[in-house]
Amino acid sequence: MISEIIEFLESNFFYLHPGYTPLNTVVFGIVVGIAVLIILRMFRWLKKDPGELLVPLLPFIFLGSGARALVDNGIYPLTHLLVTPGIYILVGLTTIATLIAAVKLEETLGWDYRKLIFATGSVLAVPNLISIRHIDPVPFISVLGVFSVFSAAFYALSLRWEFLRSRMNLPVIYAHLFDASSTYVAVDWYGYIEQHVLPSALTGLTGTALVMFPLKMAVILTALYAIDRYVESDMDSETLKLVIFILGLAPGLRNFLSLSMAV
Repeated sequence: MISEIIEFLESNFFYLHPGYTPLNTVVFGIVVGIAVLIILRMFRWLKKDPGELLVPLLPFIFLGSGARALVDNGIYPLTHLLVTPGIYILVGLTTIATLIAAVKLEETLGWDYRKLIFATGSVLAVPNLISIRHIDPVPFISVLGVFSVFSAAFYALSLRWEFLRSRMNLPVIYAHLFDASSTYVAVDWYGYIEQHVLPSALTGLTGTALVMFPLKMAVILTALYAIDRYVESDMDSETLKLVIFILGLAPGLRNFLSLSMAV
């Protein structure tokens, strides 16, 4: 019985090879929801502005996404700590610990907690940076080119649509446009396969571009509107937007680096 339970958990949640099922997708979604509730309470306790962390957290996002990309390309070993969910748990806990420590150091020594977070993440991400052995300029430029076209369109739209100028809304949209661009180029131009259950099903029906751009933007814009409209606390609102930003940029950066490093 115990061996069967272990086998079930291993095959559905702690696998070493990529793959998502409806079951683990739902479970991971519930875990993310619980994590968001904890993060909301954490920021209320710390009394810090989540909007200040978009740039300081970038090295930590590169830490997790870069490690996954290096595993994808056989540079890092295929281990439980470097694939889903291990890598996200490891980087998430490290980020939270760094955030709390940085805030406490600011309170006691007066050091800027944002600079401490950025510096710590940068140091931790150095092994990723020096482990990148090859960058193919064609997919690298292709993803950035597609992203530039769509991001420029949304920037132009923001000049006339005040909603997009609401704090953090445009960075969140850019993060998900980057994810959409990297997925679109990887799947439609290089023959990669979408691993997530719902996007995979939808792309099979409508094509990658339609799912990754109009439908994805519709979901993100609806989420941002709901946050602006119904979340009364500015801190809670910006915390939710920070989480959505990370959920867009992290997989987008992983796809971008995996594709660019492929030989």
